[in-house]
Amino acid sequence: MGLNMQDFLGLWSEAASTSLGFFWMALWAFILGYLISSLIQVLITRERMQKAMGKDGPRSMLLGTFFGFISSSCSFSALSSTRAIFNKGAGLAPSMAFMLASTNLVIELGMVIAIFLGWQFVVGEYVGGILLILITWLLIRITRPRRLEAQARDQLSNEQDNRDDRDIGWKKKLLSMRSWQSIGQTYVMEWQMVWRDVLIGFTVAGIISAMVPDSFFQALFIGSGGENSANPGFFAVLMQALVGPVAAFFTFIGSMGNIPLAAVLFGQGVTFAGVMAFIFSDLVVLPVLRINASYYGWKMALYLLALMLVAIVIAALTMHYALAFLGMLPDFSAVTAPGEREFFKVNYQLVMNIIMLSVNFGLVWLWHKARHDQSGHGHNHDHGGKSITDKLMSVLSSMAFIWLLGGLIAGAM
Repeated sequence: MGLNMQDFLGLWSEAASTSLGFFWMALWAFILGYLISSLIQVLITRERMQKAMGKDGPRSMLLGTFFGFISSSCSFSALSSTRAIFNKGAGLAPSMAFMLASTNLVIELGMVIAIFLGWQFVVGEYVGGILLILITWLLIRITRPRRLEAQARDQLSNEQDNRDDRDIGWKKKLLSMRSWQSIGQTYVMEWQMVWRDVLIGFTVAGIISAMVPDSFFQALFIGSGGENSANPGFFAVLMQALVGPVAAFFTFIGSMGNIPLAAVLFGQGVTFAGVMAFIFSDLVVLPVLRINASYYGWKMALYLLALMLVAIVIAALTMHYALAFLGMLPDFSAVTAPGEREFFKVNYQLVMNIIMLSVNFGLVWLWHKARHDQSGHGHNHDHGGKSITDKLMSVLSSMAFIWLLGGLIAGAM
């Protein structure tokens, strides 16, 4: 049966309102998370982390994980920071621990996951993130890519980091207006890094939720949507854990934008392992591969891609069967589908959004004041320059904005 114009306009309106509803649900968590991330980035110096991670032993791995945890969640920022500490002499394994922790063991990411998916997925994100790091460490020790590591260091040998990162006590920084301006600058930079990913991710999630039939997901993710879809058998769970990274590779949306998409997948009956593999895969997407190749060369970039893919599948399967053993595996049939929720109502989310929007305006004012004062050294995240990917993301984000606006207009007609 064909779809008439009236039906299409109805679906368009539903998709747009679902996308905006998803964002409204997560808004306070975004602001709070990026505030915490900005405070940590300004109050703790990076030079100290770099000096402590020169070897591949347990202490360096622990420090790499900890420093990653307190760093930014943006995938591109994580790549740039990882390159910096690797170039300063950190070992490959601690550098990978830093990168994986900075994109998986993230405060704001856990908040957004809790809102969209529930506590089991928060456990999966944090415990699974630690598993990812341990598995990656083990794989590096087994494969021992010393020649690739040496080639990567040679490629980075001409780079210099001229950042002024003086070790001033955090208590003094909290009392300094200049530090608060830096916090405001960092906060705005965080949003500048992810707003396109978030806009595209939430828009696509609304479209999928409203317009893509269940049969598509059942064909793509074997065993999804059936009577025993929570744990359909090892082969189906394994295939879904393998398909998850492939789906993420072609969406190439950052970790924060992927969460509403993950919620849609879970609502369609994809297993816990498949959803977690999808969430974990923000560092195996095409733009990340390209940037790693520009940093370290294609051989090292492909090695890191293969390393993370293997670790992601193992971690997702391990978490899935651990929760199944404990009888805690989430079942999609017991939750409200994301597109069927009532988003805009008077509840705690409204109160939290009002409070955090007020905080947001204060931080933007600090950023504006810092720019006006021309204090100079902004918090600069290197996204690899204005690349084809950057231009593509700008085009896609513009299309997403037009789509959302058109959907609202269609709903008002």
